[in-house]
Amino acid sequence: MADLNKWMPSDVLEPFRRFLEGDPTQSSMRVEQFLDGNTLVVRAELPGIDPETDVDVSVADGMLHIKAEREEKSEHKDKYGYRSEFRYGSLSRSVSLPPGSREDDVTATYKDGVLEVRAPAPEQAPAAEKRKIRIDRN
Repeated sequence: MADLNKWMPSDVLEPFRRFLEGDPTQSSMRVEQFLDGNTLVVRAELPGIDPETDVDVSVADGMLHIKAEREEKSEHKDKYGYRSEFRYGSLSRSVSLPPGSREDDVTATYKDGVLEVRAPAPEQAPAAEKRKIRIDRN
């Protein structure tokens, strides 16, 4: 089986990459990563969003990319006046997939403000037993 517990350099460098890119509208989302058997599970906290319109989950070059757009508006009217507040922002996170993962096998679900992405890793075939080859003389 592949060593899924091994951290990839991209996992460690992701916060630094976002900092150095200097885009204040893109921040990190809170995620947890763990193994469930041979499956990498990534859970991201994304409360108050519509996963069908506000979230993009994609896979490319051995990386899982999660991007979410958030738009919050509130209005308050009373006899003293009107107040409106709004906040916009985007969140993104990239995570290395387990070696040998197939992009077609990655799935995502959203429930109670948590996006869960599952990426199964193939089990490595057991090493074949060493077999000695007989040498014939001609």
